Amino acid sequence: MSLDKVETIFSEQLSEKDKQGTAKRNELVITGIKPAVNGHGPRYFLANQGDRGFLRLNSNSYLGLENHPAVINAEAQAAELYGAGPGAVRFISGTYQPHKDLEQKLAEFHGRESAMLFSAAYATMMGVLPQFITENTLVVSDALNHNCIINAIRLSKPANKAIYAHLDMADLKQILKTNKGLFKRVCVVTDGVFSMRGDIAALDQITDICKQHEQEYEEGIITLVDDSHGVGALGNTGRGTEEVTQTTADVLIATLGKAFGVNGGYVVSSTKTVDYLRETAPLYIYSNPITPAEAAAALKAIQIVDSPEGIDKLENLRQLTQQLRHGLIQAGFETVPSEHPIVPILIRDTETTSTLVEYLFANNILATGLNYPVVPKGEEEVRLQVSASHTEKDISYFLEVLNRF
Repeated sequence: MSLDKVETIFSEQLSEKDKQGTAKRNELVITGIKPAVNGHGPRYFLANQGDRGFLRLNSNSYLGLENHPAVINAEAQAAELYGAGPGAVRFISGTYQPHKDLEQKLAEFHGRESAMLFSAAYATMMGVLPQFITENTLVVSDALNHNCIINAIRLSKPANKAIYAHLDMADLKQILKTNKGLFKRVCVVTDGVFSMRGDIAALDQITDICKQHEQEYEEGIITLVDDSHGVGALGNTGRGTEEVTQTTADVLIATLGKAFGVNGGYVVSSTKTVDYLRETAPLYIYSNPITPAEAAAALKAIQIVDSPEGIDKLENLRQLTQQLRHGLIQAGFETVPSEHPIVPILIRDTETTSTLVEYLFANNILATGLNYPVVPKGEEEVRLQVSASHTEKDISYFLEVLNRF
């Protein structure tokens, strides 16, 4: 047996990714962190970059909680008490008290009856969505939904799927209208915040449209939302897209690895639904959970968000995001209107996007360029992500550098 023949094919495919500028395997390696000092936020040191400290504008850690002393201490104490890993999947011997405490807090935080942990938000979507799909189900999805939703639909093998134009409620309504009588059940699935652009799903309108058509389907219409970028980053209390739109989805999926700064994913819903998922979702049943220490750290992070300190962090995040958006507009750059701390600079050209990312790196700033085919042609962008660990000086420095481009 040999890999020689197939590796020839792999080499060709890797070369094509390199030519397209979409290769992801050459990762930057963080070797250390310089704490905030003199009105500047943390700086990150990279392998092979000497003593250069980089301003990180490409992190999902919207509240900077991964470096919060109380979160670190909670994880360290739990590791001392429970060990480094869970030891097994949960139904065998892998459930610890921190897992149960965290699930209870997540349900409470989102105003739901029950919550269930997964190893990651991606695994949550892949594990949860297929359990709502039967041979008589239509899945309806926003055109810009995350890759985890796309692959979960593929795994589900629904009777049919329909894609509505991004945020186009008239298109969604037409799909539900024209498919009545053809399927018993409908699952409408969407991101809460769209990761490439930072714009927000109109959950209130989606819910209203689904209610208008629910009686036309024997088993109803289920709304399922992945709000991994919204929870902890949107709303006065960090409840995400649901708080902003004053709407509750039937099933909400989110992450512990972005605004909460730790690791893992979760789903919240009714008790009966979560009990059903515990018995049917293979990525829960047959995968180790996050470690007890991670669960304890995540619980502490949620407690911080759900406190006056968390409210202050969210307000600071909003102000810094407004500072950045205003600065971009004043400088004549195009962005997407939103209140979310994902702030894209729409470049609309692959070469210029790549050049800008390289220029920022040369000026000790980390930002992510998104080119075709990751985004459609003409939608190329540099995606910026604001964190509460940034400062006004950080944003001002970035804008000064950008204005010299």
